[in-house]
Amino acid sequence: MNKAIKYRLYPTTEQATMFAKTFGCCRKVYNLMLADKIAYYKANGKMLTTTPAMYKKDYPYLKEVDSLALANEQLHLQTAYKNFFRDKKIGFPKFKSAKHSRKSYTTNNQKGTITVFDNAIKFPKVGRVKAKIHRQPLDNWKIKSATISQDSDGKFYVSVLFEYEKIVTSVVISDNVIGLDYKSDGLYMDSNGYCPEGHHKYYRRNQEKLAHAQRKLKHMTIGSNNYKKQQRKIAKIQKHTSNQRLDYLHKQSTKIANSYDIVCVETLDMKAMSNKGFGNGKATLDNGYGMFLNMLEYKLADRGKYFIKVDKWYPSSQLCSCCGKQKKLTLADRMYKCDCGLAINRDHNAAINIKNEGLRLLKSA
Repeated sequence: MNKAIKYRLYPTTEQATMFAKTFGCCRKVYNLMLADKIAYYKANGKMLTTTPAMYKKDYPYLKEVDSLALANEQLHLQTAYKNFFRDKKIGFPKFKSAKHSRKSYTTNNQKGTITVFDNAIKFPKVGRVKAKIHRQPLDNWKIKSATISQDSDGKFYVSVLFEYEKIVTSVVISDNVIGLDYKSDGLYMDSNGYCPEGHHKYYRRNQEKLAHAQRKLKHMTIGSNNYKKQQRKIAKIQKHTSNQRLDYLHKQSTKIANSYDIVCVETLDMKAMSNKGFGNGKATLDNGYGMFLNMLEYKLADRGKYFIKVDKWYPSSQLCSCCGKQKKLTLADRMYKCDCGLAINRDHNAAINIKNEGLRLLKSA
């Protein structure tokens, strides 16, 4: 099995310069290889095999950075190029932009070239870089690769990929099960009637501060030092909002993964739900429910527990969780009232139905 852990890096000025140089060289090699592939295919109708070594004579500065980082760019381009010819819907590879492309590169571990210490991580060509090691890998974990990246706010991170053997024992099907229904104003409602408390719409909370910073940027001269400083301030606000949301979702998903053996959810297209027809696109995306489900899935799998997906067309909101009778509701109907006498919150009723359907699917599998 593989597991990646992301650490915050604190490079020196020289190390940050080397990271920036590697980002630029990787982007340069990628663009050169892509340009040659396009030209060769137009001329001959065949694919051209390119390697970073082909360009080191014309561009000597490519020899100064990690060669494995350049080799990984070759692999990334090959994958993107072949995927396009396999399925045209994927789209043709695009040239990387110095302004808009993500600043990152991946290097592989070869006999200890990447090593995690108590307060630092060693990289090829860079050396030991100070880092916040909030989680130490186990002794039987082997480092496969590391992806160094820089966010728009200027901070450096590394995602270290570990390989290890783990015997996963599936949990016996029990009554320790819960169903989750999406709730626009509270992330989710579970089958026990619980909805997370607190205001978690972090974009809404920081929207006024962000708008103020963006208005200041609008009145500055493009390209000036003050303009660049203001851009970094905006990036910090956006990154802070993202970190707040991720922290909240991680805590909620970890709490559920530790408490229950079986979690049943409804597969929803969050992008479709955020369209103009519903009128709450910003609130839907601010919830981060899609990320929440992804976190739940891998955390439950890591613990050997069950994550059951119920089809999105299953009428969870229309069925009575008591007698099973189906009744059509509008979005304005927040209470489900059935002829059998059941009167329950609409989302709570849906969560119970999702739980029952998920158990049925699990037992019939």
